[in-house]
Amino acid sequence: MADQNLSFAAQVDAWAKKVKTRQVAVFRESAQRVIGDMQTPEGAGGRMPVDTGFLRASLQATLGTPASGTLKPPLEGAVQAFDAGQVALVIAGAELGDTIYATYGAAYARRLEYGFVGQDSLGRTYNQAGKAFVRSAAQKWGQIVGEVTGELKARLGQS
Repeated sequence: MADQNLSFAAQVDAWAKKVKTRQVAVFRESAQRVIGDMQTPEGAGGRMPVDTGFLRASLQATLGTPASGTLKPPLEGAVQAFDAGQVALVIAGAELGDTIYATYGAAYARRLEYGFVGQDSLGRTYNQAGKAFVRSAAQKWGQIVGEVTGELKARLGQS
């Protein structure tokens, strides 16, 4: 009888580990997709405005606390490239319950996200509508989690 209980306990433990592993996989893949949505340029069907690429390249992912500070813009005409490796490494280290922050270091990121009407501190006048590239991606979280969960179930042959 004790061997059957131990066997049952071992089965429950194995099942619980599989469930947690799957939850972590859904969490990480969903986070990756939300950030991918944020980073999708307008020219590719997204909302991210891209001129030099500096805004996209300024994205930094962190766990627990958002990155702080702003980055200096690149030299005139310099094209910047986004390195997704840093973001992927942070997401790969995330566990259930962690908060993943995706922060743009470009000083003008907030203006492009929310829009701005008026003069800035340098006396430049703007009348710019917001692009909502971050907010619109974040609002898709539930939908994306559902899609990733469905894909995982399909791969595992579950309904």
